[in-house]
Amino acid sequence: MGQGARTATTLAVLSGLVVLASLWGWQATTKPLPHEEEIPLCSDTTVPAGTEIFRDQVVVSVFNGSTRTGLASATMEQLVERGFVEAETGNAPKKVRTVEIWSDQPTNPAVQLVQQQFRGARVVSGEQLGLGVVVVVGEQFKELGPNVESVTAAADATICSPPTE
Repeated sequence: MGQGARTATTLAVLSGLVVLASLWGWQATTKPLPHEEEIPLCSDTTVPAGTEIFRDQVVVSVFNGSTRTGLASATMEQLVERGFVEAETGNAPKKVRTVEIWSDQPTNPAVQLVQQQFRGARVVSGEQLGLGVVVVVGEQFKELGPNVESVTAAADATICSPPTE
């Protein structure tokens, strides 16, 4: 084989490798990225009567029902420090005076446990603004109340609890 033929063969082989590498690279670049399955923040968990419910089993959303900037975030931070699971924060669609727990289930143990963290909090029917127990803090809210660790379910109930892994 002459020098010219060897050069032509080498160039042909290298060109073929470049084409194959380009095809492989294009395929890898345009391939959809794998997506992780999103783990829900909480799922409905049935708790039988007599079960003790602890703060780390309760998901809470806090909304600002006042004109004070950052009130919901600051309150959520304090609840997380106590062991509650954070869901959502934001602004409430209406203003409230002190603290309201928006729920149609005032005897739910998760609602009761969150309510006991606030002095004078009322449970009222309201919009389900976020996941878990919805707390709306108002203009006259100053600080959290007693640091209650758990409550016992008086009857069978369903709570929004973080998934166990």
